[in-house]
Amino acid sequence: MAGRLLMARLLLAILLALLQGGAFVAAEGDETCSGIVPMKKRGEVVSITDFGGVGDGRTLNTEAFVSAVAWIEQRNAPGGTLLYVPSGVWLTGAFNLTSHMTLFLAQGAVISATQDTSSWPLIDPLPSYGRGRELPGGRYMSFIHGNKLHDVIITGENGTIDGQGDLWWNMWRRRNLRFTRPNLLELMHSTDIIISNVVFLNSPFWNIHPVYCSNVVVRNVTILAPHDSPNTDGVDPDSSLNVCIEDSYISTGDDLIAIKSGWDEYGMAYAHPSSGITVRRITGSGPFAGFAIGSETSGGIANVLAENLNIFNTGIGIHIKTNSGRGGFILNITVSDVNLWNVRKGLRIAGNAGDHPDDRYNTNALPVVDKLTIKNVWGVRVLQPGSIQGIKKSPFTQICLSNIKLDIAAVKAVPWICSDVSGGALEVQPAACTNLTSTNGMNFCTGAL
Repeated sequence: MAGRLLMARLLLAILLALLQGGAFVAAEGDETCSGIVPMKKRGEVVSITDFGGVGDGRTLNTEAFVSAVAWIEQRNAPGGTLLYVPSGVWLTGAFNLTSHMTLFLAQGAVISATQDTSSWPLIDPLPSYGRGRELPGGRYMSFIHGNKLHDVIITGENGTIDGQGDLWWNMWRRRNLRFTRPNLLELMHSTDIIISNVVFLNSPFWNIHPVYCSNVVVRNVTILAPHDSPNTDGVDPDSSLNVCIEDSYISTGDDLIAIKSGWDEYGMAYAHPSSGITVRRITGSGPFAGFAIGSETSGGIANVLAENLNIFNTGIGIHIKTNSGRGGFILNITVSDVNLWNVRKGLRIAGNAGDHPDDRYNTNALPVVDKLTIKNVWGVRVLQPGSIQGIKKSPFTQICLSNIKLDIAAVKAVPWICSDVSGGALEVQPAACTNLTSTNGMNFCTGAL
């Protein structure tokens, strides 16, 4: 009975997403964090066709987009300017946005990335990573990019931003990449950002990557890529503050949501944490994690709330990951009201996950993981309940599991695996590890509910 009810919940969530063009629309009265950045009506509207754009799927429109953005920046109209992209396929190379700008994709509009990688711009590595995430040196600029911007909106009528990532995925598979692949959308050092009512399709690498940003809303978006597309994370807030991710459908080849904050010695030196992040009403699937923190956590991650998640056909439901050499911290994390269906592992909290940028990391830089609450989780067709494996010299503390019910699909029951961890477990099925039964841990767990 419980399995049928959970299956019905997931099917209803997916059906509602499809009826809304892929993304979700919050019901009236649903709690929302989107008010941190109010939607604005621009004082002026121009069309990409005003700058010579041709939406025939063949004409290269890079010059049109670059010219339009430059005109908006120079114009500096009171209230900002909306750049309208009408129905059609608008082939273009990578381009930058500017402040006080709305990029509006009409119904049927597709901004499509060129397949010519030979002239793709290169940019410096992120200072908190020290090198490209995949390869040493610089990295390819994201398809749509912005740096040091304020008041940027990307929205529309569920138009599509298509990275045409297959070419890049094949370069990765053949190991003939020269630099790290481009994200589909990256905004750096920027504030007051809204990304809504747009479809992100076939990203070469990560899809939406706000890094060193504050006040960011990602809402009512659909993010799609094949499950075998490498590293196509959905939304990766990175060293960013006050981020709201809500009411979206994500199906990609990697983690659906992954919160990050820099990589080993570079992230520790840059010291920009991710904090004040809310993830709510997300449905999706992928081969890795539904909701993840890390493994790049060296700047620290704190004060995260993730709730009302529907995760299906996924490797790991909830994955919190770090490693020796990372340093940093993971503090005050709450994950609540999660439905899992057909996942390999319900929960993994790991102190041995992820690689290192080079051999200069400090093996004694140990992360602090404390005050994690995972509650109200229901799962059907789960192969393994999960594992919580801390670090011997830096055990994970105050880990609370509460009201977790997982129907294990394996013929032979697989127990929880725990080491170097303390905390509490209340009403957990299958029964949690004995590590989570200390008096102090139980007190914390009761108080956290």
